Amino acid sequence: MGTQLDFLTTEQCPVYLGGYDHIIVAFSGGKDSVACVLHLLDQGVDLRKLELWHHRVDGWDGEFMDWPCTNAYCEAFAAAVGVPLYWTWKVGGFEGEMLRENARTAPICFQAPQPDGSVIVKQTGGHGGVLSTRRAFPQVAADLSVRWCSAYLKIDNARTALRNQERFVGKRTLFLSGERAQESPGRAHYARFENDDADARTSPRLRRHIDRWRPVHHWSEKRVWEILEHYRVNPHPSYRLGWSRCSCAGCIFNGPDQFATLRHIWPARFARLCGYEREFDRTIKRNIALEALADLGTPFPVSEADVRAALSAQWHEPIFLNPGEWRLPMGAFAENAGPV
Repeated sequence: MGTQLDFLTTEQCPVYLGGYDHIIVAFSGGKDSVACVLHLLDQGVDLRKLELWHHRVDGWDGEFMDWPCTNAYCEAFAAAVGVPLYWTWKVGGFEGEMLRENARTAPICFQAPQPDGSVIVKQTGGHGGVLSTRRAFPQVAADLSVRWCSAYLKIDNARTALRNQERFVGKRTLFLSGERAQESPGRAHYARFENDDADARTSPRLRRHIDRWRPVHHWSEKRVWEILEHYRVNPHPSYRLGWSRCSCAGCIFNGPDQFATLRHIWPARFARLCGYEREFDRTIKRNIALEALADLGTPFPVSEADVRAALSAQWHEPIFLNPGEWRLPMGAFAENAGPV
């Protein structure tokens, strides 16, 4: 898996991977985070330093917003590459944070590998902050204070896990994430390389050097799919169903066609989302209810096999397909129902 693509042979990696003790990829299972890992393989990354982190947005055992297959898909991908996968999550997950009423935000948990090879779960937070009430879905906005799902269920998790593990003290860590400039005007302004929020390199006590690298920030979607095709990576089923992004099944950025498809393939979950809209007396989209929004859309022409794969908590397919088996999924180059 170390062969470079033709379009990478003249491009120098802007980061010296050998200078880091730990290399971590924020891994959602989506095409961009997959591309980050494949790009590292192209650059000859030392797999002994590499690990993937997946943020379980529904908590450890919840099931509300995310695709049921995502956790198993991420596990299978990490095993296929031969690197460890570690979980982070907020207690209660998305639903717990959404239903918070006169309470503090819940603690964050994360898996932490130990020197003896074991993995423990550490929990922090939940005691500070102010009592407040949310009782609302995240809103479609660039402001993460109102689009709280990303901040509370992903960004805070990574920051907390980096700041609360002794193994990063006095070490150099490279943290990769898969944002691309093409996705949105907001993401276009992200730096390709910068100090991570958890960096403490100037602290005499911690000397925790953490760099943030967005290696696919300047890539086109075409280039992302090309590297997946080169490695014959079986994409997350959401793309095969017609979604352009591997976010939550009930993502607030879904458009009419996505919600029409969700209602068709997973009516119980769609009804649950609609029920919360009525309970909160506030819609996800502010100016239209999900039922009306789905009525405006057309369900994607999904296959029963892809629906089963997406809605199963188990993963039974190969990650790396045989020669001749790879196909561009229906969601590739589709409507970008994503962040602004």
